[in-house]
Amino acid sequence: MSKAKRKLLVVVMDGVGVRQSRYGNAVKLAHTPAMHWLEHNGLYRTLKAHGTYVGLPSDADIGNSEVGHNALGAGRVFDQGAKLIHNAIEEGRIFQGSCWTDLVKQIRERRSTLHLLGLLSDGNVHSHEQHLYAMIRQAKKDGLTRVRLHVLLDGRDVGEKTAEVYVGHLQKVIDDVSGPDFDIRVASGGGRMTTTMDRYEADWSMVHRGWQAHVLGEAGYSFGSILEAVAAFRAQDPALTDQYFPPFVIKEAGKPIGPILDGDAVVLFNFRGDRAIEIARAFTETNFTAFSRVRFPDIFFAGMMEYDGDLHIPPRYLVSPPQISKTLTEYLIKYGLRQFACSETQKFGHVTYFWNGNRSGKFDEALEDYVEIPSDNIHFDLKPWMKAYEITQMTIDKMRSASFDFGRINYPNGDMVGHTGNLNASILAVATVDLCLGRLLDAARETDTVLIITADHGNCDEMFDTNKEGPANWEDLPRDQWPKPKTAHTVSDVPFYLFDPRKEQRFRLAPVAVGSIAHIAATALTVLGLPPVADYLPSLVEPI
Repeated sequence: MSKAKRKLLVVVMDGVGVRQSRYGNAVKLAHTPAMHWLEHNGLYRTLKAHGTYVGLPSDADIGNSEVGHNALGAGRVFDQGAKLIHNAIEEGRIFQGSCWTDLVKQIRERRSTLHLLGLLSDGNVHSHEQHLYAMIRQAKKDGLTRVRLHVLLDGRDVGEKTAEVYVGHLQKVIDDVSGPDFDIRVASGGGRMTTTMDRYEADWSMVHRGWQAHVLGEAGYSFGSILEAVAAFRAQDPALTDQYFPPFVIKEAGKPIGPILDGDAVVLFNFRGDRAIEIARAFTETNFTAFSRVRFPDIFFAGMMEYDGDLHIPPRYLVSPPQISKTLTEYLIKYGLRQFACSETQKFGHVTYFWNGNRSGKFDEALEDYVEIPSDNIHFDLKPWMKAYEITQMTIDKMRSASFDFGRINYPNGDMVGHTGNLNASILAVATVDLCLGRLLDAARETDTVLIITADHGNCDEMFDTNKEGPANWEDLPRDQWPKPKTAHTVSDVPFYLFDPRKEQRFRLAPVAVGSIAHIAATALTVLGLPPVADYLPSLVEPI
């Protein structure tokens, strides 16, 4: 029997931050009557969702959905990917462990090639360029003689047209280490949203295109260098942003300079798991069926981290991920609470895998109900409402059937549409989420369900890539006079709303001076009427 005193639904408005200025702020510019009503009629405050508040190295680091949902579900802060890698490099542990030393040994014995594959930027969400440069320098120090780089252009966690900046940084490192005994060159690449970095099996063709470029040396575009590739794509379509660059290979005398062959070693230097799992599977699974690999080279493959701790993907990795135990889901299972999780494909793994501490599957099949709504495979600014209606309807149906004690859902709109840089589409995305919140409020009143509404990080609250405030009449200016779009996450605070449908408010804000999204788990326990967990960060509310 469930021991919950109340029913609770946590709503994550992905990418919806709090920023007061209207300038390029899709949240402020959208029609949001539900959020306005909640701010003035429920409990309201703001929370931190970036930097050290979610386990990242510094407070200059933008938050992201992976670490955000880890914090939401864990109730406390763990050192996350970027910080773990940084510390392992600073202390030298990453190159002293058996994975790196075994990799070096194989390359030396077989006189083969080291391939480094991953996202080239300093976005610090999936990767960081300094991690790549550290491995390049260590490879030379360890006496390796041939390195090939397979770089994915970002334009999402950093400025949308910044490929030249990061390629320039890389070229300086290449020029510095190159010599007669160290042959290092870029061999292939592409944009992160066309090549290799699919997630949640939404579009395996992305991974297939990456495999063809990186492993087989085949792509629709070939160039003499990565600098030539970037220049050609800019000239071909000035509106094309880095994340949508087509896959390409670098050729010399008509042949690819860096296909991946038997005996080689590959390191996937992305540290975040969601967009690394599929390509890792392609490199490691014997019985792989997602697409035809044509050939399956006998290589040493390692991830920067273990991307899935339950399925052990990949089997070899350089740095161990955080060990997240005692998640909110586990705790509620012990009390017999029925749990519901729902989102569309783009964020389904966030309310399940990441929320549960990077754990695949369920803790208790009988008590957990997970529903995935298939995402559309299109640019999200073409349909900014995405699958919000379907998520909402599914959730309301579950509320009315009294099938859960604790639920959690994610609306991806603010994040996925925000990443396109399209301000007008993002305004509509936020308005869509607000419209759905209105429906959830009605259902909460009908079913006596408490709502907690928050976000995992900011994004569409800051859509212009500028540090300057615009003129008062900026909305009337032609779009070509607007600043260039910002497609990255922000360091903005995020909202926290609590709505209790009972006529007399049963909760009040607790005296937590600086709250973060890691406080949500303890807050959920307070609402549910369950005992606190000793090492969770304190609840944001207290019963009256």
